Amino acid sequence: MTPRVPRHQLTDDQWNLIADLFPTRNCKTGRRARDRRTILNAIFWVLRTGAPWRDLPIEFGPWSTAWDFFNKWNQDGTFDEVLRRLRSCVVSHGDPPAELWCIDGTSIRAARCSSGGGKIDGPRRTEGSRVDAGRNPRRSADEASTVSG
Repeated sequence: MTPRVPRHQLTDDQWNLIADLFPTRNCKTGRRARDRRTILNAIFWVLRTGAPWRDLPIEFGPWSTAWDFFNKWNQDGTFDEVLRRLRSCVVSHGDPPAELWCIDGTSIRAARCSSGGGKIDGPRRTEGSRVDAGRNPRRSADEASTVSG
């Protein structure tokens, strides 16, 4: 019987497929290097659950470390290569169909202005609205005082 791996963590076969992307080298800071597999498992946990980075379980280490590596690997293309290699395990022939690899955006909240609607500063008042009834906004303060006085 094979040992069971938690669902958000990489199996040994998956890790062996991508381990060469994360060379082990000595840290220049004097600290021990963080285990890249644990960091990658932390990143996958956040991406899979949709939880905020600060809610990362303590077993994965500091959330800021996981975020820093995620950001760095996203910018230098390492994360894209990880995903390409892991996808090749599932789909062995060429590129996977586009409909198979999609992101569900139904749970992503967006601000009203992100759809092009713009921000609403408050109720818009026009010249003919009830709020403006009885005064002409084009009339200056001097004209208004001479008319009423």
